[in-house]
Amino acid sequence: MNNKLFQYAILFHPTEKEAKDEGLKSKVIIDLKTVLATEEIKVAMEAAMEIPAEYKSKIDQIQIVVRAF
Repeated sequence: MNNKLFQYAILFHPTEKEAKDEGLKSKVIIDLKTVLATEEIKVAMEAAMEIPAEYKSKIDQIQIVVRAF
């Protein structure tokens, strides 16, 4: 298979309670990265491995965004 160019970033979204009580807002926790891969799912799996430890317990608030070129 041929490799394709992909970009990904990882976002954190606070719960409604965190946003209200603590004033938290959505933020980028892993800046945009460019990689070569054969499939989008492989990029998403690679990105998931980079989620910082302090966010692992809040995995349901994490969004991995991937786009292909």
